[in-house]
Amino acid sequence: MRALGQVKPQTRRRILELLKLQGPMTADQLAKALSITSMGVRGHLTTLERDGLIQYKTEQRRMGRPSHVYSLTDAGDELFPRTYPQMANSLLEALRALEGDHGLERVFQKRMHLLEEEYRARMAEKTLEERVKELAQIRTEEGYMASCERLDEDTFLLREHNCSICLIARRFSQACSSELELFRRVLDDAEITRKTHIMRGDRTCTYLIRRKGVKRSKRAAPWLRSF
Repeated sequence: MRALGQVKPQTRRRILELLKLQGPMTADQLAKALSITSMGVRGHLTTLERDGLIQYKTEQRRMGRPSHVYSLTDAGDELFPRTYPQMANSLLEALRALEGDHGLERVFQKRMHLLEEEYRARMAEKTLEERVKELAQIRTEEGYMASCERLDEDTFLLREHNCSICLIARRFSQACSSELELFRRVLDDAEITRKTHIMRGDRTCTYLIRRKGVKRSKRAAPWLRSF
């Protein structure tokens, strides 16, 4: 997810800050606040609109022609600091204090079942290879920067280059175990083994996925036999 500091140049960041602090504004109002020309601010507004960070609606003012009034989109608003992971950790700690580890386990299991429904809906009627690819796509959309590789017709690797819940996973091991169970449920015709793990200090989380009932060939390449 982008942060406000990644928006360049500084003038565009200031536009976003003004819209956050003061609410919807016209180009002329922004130009005055920034001490630049209206033409100059419109160029920045065009770029920010193209990037999906601002939007406008046309309003009829008391005098003159209707004006475009600019405001942040949801994506633009998300550039500002959020504390979702800290809040989630705090809630989970409170749950553990109230309900113990059993209550915590029930929450992660419920989350896993809800995700399973979503994943299965997107994987319906697909082959194993297609479901592995779809899983990589879903995980990428969730922030895990996932990729998949076919080793042979029955064997695949799924790699996650980022852990989007790392602050939670460091404190609650159930987060990782429930995700492995989720993969095994939606790829229920495959055997899945986690080979590397970011929480153990590895660079990626890597999952070896083998179709069930297929024996490893003794003639397999050495790099494949090593798995």
